[in-house]
Amino acid sequence: MPKKWSKYVTEHSFALDLEEGIFTWDDPKRIAKSLKNSAEASTSKKAGPFQSSMSMLNFYINRAGKNLSPQRKKILEEAKVELRKLFDKEQG
Repeated sequence: MPKKWSKYVTEHSFALDLEEGIFTWDDPKRIAKSLKNSAEASTSKKAGPFQSSMSMLNFYINRAGKNLSPQRKKILEEAKVELRKLFDKEQG
């Protein structure tokens, strides 16, 4: 396993086939919808579509860490809220 395992996982994982540049988009609803579509279309995921899409989003946020601008983090956190809405999940 390479030193940067998270980069390896992102580049070689077949769990979700994500649209290119998805985490750079400025529209949280678009990000959430794309994640949902990818999760529902995937045949190799181990969890349900909601868990798979939320896990991928959290993985990206955690991997980016301090390199994520406050504005980008806000957009991605809003995408989590939109994902919950799309999957009809109540928060907390």
